[in-house]
Amino acid sequence: MNRLKGILVWLSRIGHCRGFGIQSPTDYWLVRYVVNEHWPYYQYDQLGQTDGWLARKVGRLCFRLANWRQPSTAISADYRDYITAGCRRCRLTDDAETVEMAVVSTEQQLQQLLPKCGERSLLVLDKLYEHRALWKNIVNGPQPAVMFDLYYCGIMLFDKKRTKKHYTINF
Repeated sequence: MNRLKGILVWLSRIGHCRGFGIQSPTDYWLVRYVVNEHWPYYQYDQLGQTDGWLARKVGRLCFRLANWRQPSTAISADYRDYITAGCRRCRLTDDAETVEMAVVSTEQQLQQLLPKCGERSLLVLDKLYEHRALWKNIVNGPQPAVMFDLYYCGIMLFDKKRTKKHYTINF
């Protein structure tokens, strides 16, 4: 993605920085201290040395999400190192009966995993800017309870006790 477009995206989302406007304390905490955390974590120096800036940015987010959620299993092709560094007990797999954490980059992968999502599932849709129509269908559909649109990726939490909510975040 070129630099000018990145700046324009950031400026268009300036009103959604650091959890501004989020009324739920849980969602605010997630945005403020997991999604938009700027302090360096213990593994940042070793991870993503050869990755581009966008892959490193999303990878570090996956690291923080794994560190926060501590899943026992995860599904990811692109961010395996980041997830295992964030949660050492996490076992990476290509298929699971129930999804605890997954990072997907295609519509096909997402459609396969949605029926396997339960109360504690966390899905990350990578390259969200390429899947805008799919994201709109998910937002208007029945499944995820809380969704975060970070432009570069989308985060879906499947807690059925919560009211369905969609947030746009400046990431």
